[in-house]
Amino acid sequence: MIERGELHPIMRSTVMAPLTFYLKGEEATQALGKALADILEKGLTLHLKGGLGAGKTTLTRALLRGLGYQGRVKSPTYTLVEPYTVTLDGEKVELLHFDLYRMGCAEEFLDAGFRESFNGTTIHIIEWAENADTLLEPPDITVSIEFQDDGRKISLTPVSPKGSACLQKLVFRQE
Repeated sequence: MIERGELHPIMRSTVMAPLTFYLKGEEATQALGKALADILEKGLTLHLKGGLGAGKTTLTRALLRGLGYQGRVKSPTYTLVEPYTVTLDGEKVELLHFDLYRMGCAEEFLDAGFRESFNGTTIHIIEWAENADTLLEPPDITVSIEFQDDGRKISLTPVSPKGSACLQKLVFRQE
């Protein structure tokens, strides 16, 4: 019998351990965002966790820049979602950056029609996913950002085999 929170035996063999990095400054966060851009796949969902000002939007902005997006990248704090069209493996793909911090209740996620965007091809980056309660499927990768000393500790945790496969391709070196 599998206990709550325990991985199914098949998942144990396909999901790798978290990757953890200490990022000293904003440049390091930007470098990690660009490295993450190189491993994205269609339909991937990332949940970004961390306190206010931890660097979630900075990481997302760098990821979008790494995908070649040239337009303005703004925080979706007030709009709840910002859509972007990026090129991934020569194909146009929609990327949605959510910030659910200001959502009053999980039902607002449904009322806004956001669930329809989970179609297997759209990439989702979701800040404050916990505010949608159980209305969201688990992510492929959870990115946790914590303040540590004068920098940030970032943990990339694969939650699905797809997330694990993506993180296995990650190449990130700090200077």
